[in-house]
Amino acid sequence: MIKMKIKEIAIVKNGSTPSTSNPEFYDGDIIWITPKDLSNQNIRYITRGERKITKAGFDSCSAAMVPKGTILLSSRAPIGLLSIAATDLCTNQGFKNIIPDKSKIDSEFLYYYLKIKIADINKLGSGTTFKEVSKSSIEDFQVLIPENVTTQQKIAAVLSALDAKIELNNRINAELETMAKTLYDYWFVQFDFPFDFTSTPLSTGAQGKPDKNGRRTEPAEVKPYKSSGGKMVWNAELKREIPAGWGVGDLSDIANITMGQSPPGESYNENNEGMIFFQGCTDFGNRFPTIRQYTTQPTRFAKKGDILLSVRAPVGTLNIANENCCIGRGLAALNSQGNCITYLWGVMINLKQIFDRRNVDGTTFGSITKEDLYSLKIIKPENEILKKYQKAINPSFEKQNRIELENKQLSSLRDFLLPMLMNGQVKVK
Repeated sequence: MIKMKIKEIAIVKNGSTPSTSNPEFYDGDIIWITPKDLSNQNIRYITRGERKITKAGFDSCSAAMVPKGTILLSSRAPIGLLSIAATDLCTNQGFKNIIPDKSKIDSEFLYYYLKIKIADINKLGSGTTFKEVSKSSIEDFQVLIPENVTTQQKIAAVLSALDAKIELNNRINAELETMAKTLYDYWFVQFDFPFDFTSTPLSTGAQGKPDKNGRRTEPAEVKPYKSSGGKMVWNAELKREIPAGWGVGDLSDIANITMGQSPPGESYNENNEGMIFFQGCTDFGNRFPTIRQYTTQPTRFAKKGDILLSVRAPVGTLNIANENCCIGRGLAALNSQGNCITYLWGVMINLKQIFDRRNVDGTTFGSITKEDLYSLKIIKPENEILKKYQKAINPSFEKQNRIELENKQLSSLRDFLLPMLMNGQVKVK
């Protein structure tokens, strides 16, 4: 192992921002990354940001293109977000971009090494309004690394394999979530759920037409309900048509709802004392919340499997409790009254889209009261339709949960190995 300064193994470049008041500098074809882009992504490599800049915008400031393999380190607001450039790109001034000398340091190894040194990098920050890490501080930051690049690559490969599996799982879950949203929309927004138009009072379900003895002998005519002429009736509360036989009610008619309440601040700890505590959506992961702290004086509770809903800025972010926990005032917990959690999840996803549409001009729908949450209007389908939906969606819902639990285990293994591999406590052959 050798000790070196970053400037001895890499070049550090600042980012820059074109004037935001000039529209000609934006919506071009040059990839431009901000810290926000890293905070919204959970992968090692980044290929694009929310915005791009034009050649004129690039030339107007001191932005520099950095090559594929560059380590992007956010140096203010906040300090310590990390990613690896998957292509040539540039960044705003919130970054110190570290371009590795490939003959001395492997990009992935440096990425993982810096991950365990974020606390030390944070200490380098200075400033009154907000802390920022200077270019010279990063250049002089010392690293202890294997001298052999091949050894670095072998260490990084172990951690990279774990992250690659996590990223694959995240893509699978994203696809499953998209499919689930589409199915919910098809059944309960467009009202084109599959319907047996040949069923009679003698027999229901997709079994075919009855013969003279009442037995079904032909395939049932299962078609999409609304587009195939299913009967629709006007509902004054929703100001739209809904399928005949369906009702309208409040969210509290189908969900048991618990509003969160924060325990006393002095009861919080990170030492596993008491009960797991989630304050708000800042604790949320992809599907399950991330354990950050505990409380010795829990107040309001969520049970394993409950849907967790953020009720404060922003309203509508969703997660699922993967164990019994305490919830703070930024959250509400919901579970299904009718044992159809997948339908309730779909309802909440649909409501999230409504909340999101309330976000106007970059402002955030700040909070929702208990009374408003309880009285949100929802459609109440017939029980037979709910049973069929549950049967259709439940395998996907359960698979998402299994995948997220696997990711939790993989992340724990990676985080356990990371410091030991970096410090040479565990060696890779």
